[in-house]
Amino acid sequence: MIQLKKGLLFLFFGLLTTAFYAQQLKLDAVLRPRSEYRHGYKTLFPDNTDAALFISQRTRLNTSFSTEKLNIYVSLQDIRVWGDVPQLNSADKNGLSLHQAWGELLFDSNFSLKLGRQEIIYDDSRIFGNVGWAQQARSHDLAMLKYKKNNFKADIGLAFNQDAENITSTNLTTKTYKAMQYAWLHQDWSNFSGSFLFLNNGMQTSTGVNYSQTVGTHLNAKENNFNVAANLYYQFGKDVADNDLNAYLVGLDATLKASGSTKVGIGAELQSGNDNGVPSANKNNAFSPLYGTNHKFNGLMDYFYVGNHANNVGLLDVYAKANFGLNPKSSLTAAVHNFSAAADINSTVSKQLGTEVDLVYGYTFTKEIGINAGYSQMFAAEGMEALKGNTDGNTNNWGWIMVTIKPTLFTSKK
Repeated sequence: MIQLKKGLLFLFFGLLTTAFYAQQLKLDAVLRPRSEYRHGYKTLFPDNTDAALFISQRTRLNTSFSTEKLNIYVSLQDIRVWGDVPQLNSADKNGLSLHQAWGELLFDSNFSLKLGRQEIIYDDSRIFGNVGWAQQARSHDLAMLKYKKNNFKADIGLAFNQDAENITSTNLTTKTYKAMQYAWLHQDWSNFSGSFLFLNNGMQTSTGVNYSQTVGTHLNAKENNFNVAANLYYQFGKDVADNDLNAYLVGLDATLKASGSTKVGIGAELQSGNDNGVPSANKNNAFSPLYGTNHKFNGLMDYFYVGNHANNVGLLDVYAKANFGLNPKSSLTAAVHNFSAAADINSTVSKQLGTEVDLVYGYTFTKEIGINAGYSQMFAAEGMEALKGNTDGNTNNWGWIMVTIKPTLFTSKK
């Protein structure tokens, strides 16, 4: 671990010194401590159990530089919980890691090839996102061929994952996909934009690799102060358990800028699921949002699709939201979600799961320092109790406060 840290630091500062001779250099940092009080986060809180309270922190050191034909970006990352190692520690619990490390070859003004560990973010982050709320966030090892001309963009991504430099076999045991290929196309018009995504996702099994396919579109229309966005996705192929997939996601979101500093909106999202929460007859009707930023959708308390709710009863989320600009430096966002299952839970309870209320306050202290705080409450129905297997949790809430410090340490041009 010590040698790995030394190697990463050597690489980082080697790039830094080399970049002094490049066309452009930027060095920045991120420090993001966040305190959370969990009393029903992700699942119903059982009675006679102590709530969780902790402080986690993301620390990043990022460097980027570019020449006429090359862009390079390296992001070193440390994720920790305050107190997870003693003061006189000889080694960290998690250690230093690479969040991103990629190089982009610029062939001409239209084509480029991006290679290495990188974030993938498309559209509203429903299928591909960087999961920025999670301190560790998400990144992928892949090759991405990029094309752009005028208002059109097209990306083709290819990934193949392996545990190590083996002599024989290509079986993967690491908890990630085995192989992935996708194509993303996007076109902008004056008041309308549309994207098309095709994703072929391969998961390792004991006998080989099972591939599922996700195909769909994200559409966005604007007219004066009114905005409407839609998601339409369909999944087929095979899941990792060799079931036939037949699943879909349909979402619609409408937002109105009511005044100079206030926005209101309503929306609904339906993700298909399985009756009784399990695939049957070798058929799986549960949609998976795969690599999206799922914390952004279906309530901030992460009861659905954030490391949970896979291959389950699906979800119907009907919501209303509002954002109020309190002054030039602060804002308040409020949202109410009503959840119900897309498929039958069992024969004794209805599909109704409950209602969640989310409040988030944001304050910009300086352009480099932001402060955010939130409070959420889940009002669970019997359906949620059956789904989560807990009937004695009456009060389920969650609170947090986060400080984000993002200074630019150095910029330079040749």
